[in-house]
Amino acid sequence: MSNGASAGNDPDRDKRVRDKRLRANAFGLRAETLAAYYLRCKGWRVLAMRYKVPGGEIDIIARRGSLVIFVEVKARPTLALAGESITLQKHRRISHAVRLWLARNPWAMDRTLRGDAIFFAPRTWPSHVADAFPLAV
Repeated sequence: MSNGASAGNDPDRDKRVRDKRLRANAFGLRAETLAAYYLRCKGWRVLAMRYKVPGGEIDIIARRGSLVIFVEVKARPTLALAGESITLQKHRRISHAVRLWLARNPWAMDRTLRGDAIFFAPRTWPSHVADAFPLAV
C-alpha cells in the first residue's frame, strides 16, 4: 500500500467489524426478548434473563409447574445454523451457570430441570427445542 497503511491499521475496516458486531449483538438481544415473550405466551413464568456468572451465562430461566428450563437463545441467518451453534463448550458453560444458579435457588433442586433452546432466523417462526442439550448439574 502506498499510503503506508497496513491491513491491521485500517480504521474503516475496524469500524465495519465493530458495526457488524454491534448489529449481531442487537439482533441477539432482540431474539432473547422475543423468546421471553414467546415463553410467556406459552404459559411459562420467566424467572431470569441474561443470568451471568464468571465462566457462564444463561439467556433465560423459566418455570411452568414443576419444570424449570434453562434456555439458550440463538439467532442466525437460518434455523439450521442456529441449531448447529450450541457447542459442547457452550453446554459446559451453561451447566456451570446452572449449578451456581441452583446454589442460590435451592428451592429448584427438587424440580425437573431441562436445557432448552429457542432458535430464531429472519422470516421464520421461532423454533423451541425441548431437551436441546444435557445439563450436567
